[in-house]
Amino acid sequence: MKGVKIAFFVLIGIFLMGYIVMSLWNWLVPDLFHGPVISYCQAFGLLILSKILFGGFKGRHCGPGGHWRHKRHEWKRRWEEKMANMTPEEREKFRRQLKDRCRNWDWDKTESEKKD
Repeated sequence: MKGVKIAFFVLIGIFLMGYIVMSLWNWLVPDLFHGPVISYCQAFGLLILSKILFGGFKGRHCGPGGHWRHKRHEWKRRWEEKMANMTPEEREKFRRQLKDRCRNWDWDKTESEKKD
């Protein structure tokens, strides 16, 4: 019975999202951009298209920033491991080199301007 209730509310949510997309589109786009008024089916199609183009069909684990959050943690873990395997002298040399690179960076110029 619980699964039926969940499925019911998921379907209601999906149809409600289509209605919201249609309402927002028909309220904003014709006045702002002189675009067409769309039907519910077109709004639902736009919703699916935007999911495909921008959200994909990933699992729940890839919610807002999920994929990049995982990549960032992986990058951080690798650097911590690399730093842990360095001797104190190597760590100090690395920090000095990084500090020198950042200090010498001209933040006001783009790469093409620096080449000139």
